[in-house]
Formats: sequence, structure tokens, C-alpha cells
Amino acid sequence: MKKINLVLLLAGLLCPIFMQAQGTLYLSNSGVTPMGSAEIGSDSWIGQSFYTGTNPDGYTLDSIQLLMNSAIGNPDNVTVSIYSWTSGTGAPGTEIASLTGFNPSTGGLYTYTASGITLLPSTDGAEQSYFVVVTASTPVAVGAYDWSAANTEQQQLSEFIQNDGWLFHDEYFSSTDGSTWTKTIRQDIFQMAIYATPIPEPQIYAVLGLSLAYIGFRRFRRSK
Repeated sequence: MKKINLVLLLAGLLCPIFMQAQGTLYLSNSGVTPMGSAEIGSDSWIGQSFYTGTNPDGYTLDSIQLLMNSAIGNPDNVTVSIYSWTSGTGAPGTEIASLTGFNPSTGGLYTYTASGITLLPSTDGAEQSYFVVVTASTPVAVGAYDWSAANTEQQQLSEFIQNDGWLFHDEYFSSTDGSTWTKTIRQDIFQMAIYATPIPEPQIYAVLGLSLAYIGFRRFRRSK
């Protein structure tokens, strides 16, 4: 009976970790009817802001899916990055990391995976904001990727996924060079889905370590 209880204990501890390996869908407006779009190129950057949830130890970003329309002309080398939020102006600040994925040549959802990106949590009275910034290596005169957008008011009245306090900010920023940004409020929210894994509290690992140590001790005694 003790063996069974110990196995069940370990299963209870390990299952959440394994189940979160692919990430949880925390935020998505990709199912909302598109009402607009923006061309993406080296001279046309878009930064869409979002707020994280309230998990005390933050989140590991797993991937982001962008809802894209068919490309225009011959664009190349789309870049999807996570940027920090600039206090005061609210514009995209420093690039935290870039994600890996494919050029969106045809319309649909495109997945961009992250590696080692930690997002801080929102806390009482302080929402933690980040940006998904999208650009490309070619100017729009040569070709552009087309990022779909939903109308702000329509999204507020529609069903969209929102877990644990995650939320899209009803504004976006545009830029011609990734340095100087222009804010647009209450018009469009660019469409995407965000997958992340909540970082478990240290106590979980402590209990798991004690359980494994107990198993090792029992095996040692049996061998004697």
C-alpha cells in the first residue's frame, strides 16, 4: 500500500509538469472575424501589446501563432520578436528575444516557437506588458506580409480566449524603422494566440526531490 501511495504521489507531482510541456493556450483572438490588416516589411513594423497573467513565478513562453493573410508581392524573412514595454511612452522598448518559424506565404495560422523566454507576471495594481513585434527584411515596395486584425469593439463583444488575467491591450504601435513608434488606440487588435507554461513554485521541486530521495533510501535498505 505504501508503494502505491508513493507512486500516486509522484504521478500527481509529475503529471502537471509533463502536461504543460506543450504549453497552455492563455490568450487568443484568432477566432474573431478579421476586420482589417497591416502590411509588414522592413519599413513597416507592427507591435501588438498584451498583458500576462498572475502566476506568482511568471511564465515560460512556448510559442505564438499569428493569423496571416496571403503575402503581397515578394517579401522575405519575416521576424517575430518579443519586446519589453517602455515606461512613460508605452511603446516597444528592448528586444527580449526572437522566435523561430516560417515565412507566411499563404493565409492561415503560423506558429513561431520560443526558447528560454521568461515573462514576468502581472501583480496587484501593476499589469506586466509585453509586445509581439513583427517585421521583415524587404520593404513593402518589394512585397509585404499581411497580418490580420480584429476590430477592438467587435472583439470586446465577441468570444475570445482569456485565461488567468492575460489580456490584449486595445492599442498597437507602428514604426518605419523599429526605433520611433506611433501609437494607435481603440481601432485594431492584431490576431494571434499565445501559448505559455506557468513556472511552478519551488516547493513542488522540493517535494519531488524528497520523494525521489525516499525511493533511493528504500532501495538501498533492500539491497542491504
